[in-house]
Amino acid sequence: MAPIISIRNLTKTYANGFQALKGIDLDIDKGEILALLGPNGAGKTTMISIVCGIANPSGGTVTVGGHDVVKEFRATRTMIGLVPQELTTDQFETVWNTVSFSRGLHGKKPDPAHIERVLRDLSLWDKKDNMLRQLSGGMKRRVLIAKALSHEPQILFLDEPTAGVDVTLRKDMWHVVERLRASGVTIILTTHYIEEAEEIADRVGVINGGKLLLVEEKNTLMAKLGRKQLILDLAEPLDAVPRSLDGNGLSLGPNGMTLIYDFDAEHEQSSIAVLLSRLATEGIHFKDLSTRQSSLEDIFVSLVGEGQ
Repeated sequence: MAPIISIRNLTKTYANGFQALKGIDLDIDKGEILALLGPNGAGKTTMISIVCGIANPSGGTVTVGGHDVVKEFRATRTMIGLVPQELTTDQFETVWNTVSFSRGLHGKKPDPAHIERVLRDLSLWDKKDNMLRQLSGGMKRRVLIAKALSHEPQILFLDEPTAGVDVTLRKDMWHVVERLRASGVTIILTTHYIEEAEEIADRVGVINGGKLLLVEEKNTLMAKLGRKQLILDLAEPLDAVPRSLDGNGLSLGPNGMTLIYDFDAEHEQSSIAVLLSRLATEGIHFKDLSTRQSSLEDIFVSLVGEGQ
């Protein structure tokens, strides 16, 4: 099956010479959730803006559903819903009218039942007659999401959708995302909350300095780049790791009371057994042990550091 979004050698250079995107290649499959991670200024929003037809590329091509985003703008834009970072709304319009108007802008016939369903999903139904200026920042963010869903898009871009909002909205948001995915909607998410990507994404892309460093299945990425640590609480403090154990991935924790062993999870049992045997030979005893798995955040920080 052809990807629903195909990006080839995408570049973007601004008038001042700043190169925001440097040859991005990316395919996104129908119905998947892709999380794009990267620091501020990495190029995430620029890439989304080009796919959505808000900005023009300097080079390369982007197709959505087989349509070129520049040459066939209307066809591609109708397929896409976008939740931007900025709270851009008409402060003196009601929630109902704002969301309904957004549906009409995309050439869709009125469908009050659909608008009601979207507002209820986002806990906005009791605010439908309120003007936007009467809403809190979190509620305005919900309205942006409702506007993006008003025309029943096949693709939904969420650009930092839960930045600075309450936990309740985040939960509502992810419930909606799960339902949309179940109906076949493709979702591309950028977020600073890496735990969200770790929980909800099928694939993870890391972008930094305008370059796409990698795109991997989340579980594959965790297995490939994730590390484990064995933490040993020592019975007595050590001044240093014994020379005989140097080069074995061992480091000493604070106050010399913990010994930390970085190891490959695939060879976990044999490597730990060897280590414990060697510690016993050295007369090093421990009171307790625990393990820690690298998180997606650890992997992200490592990759971004390498990409600089």
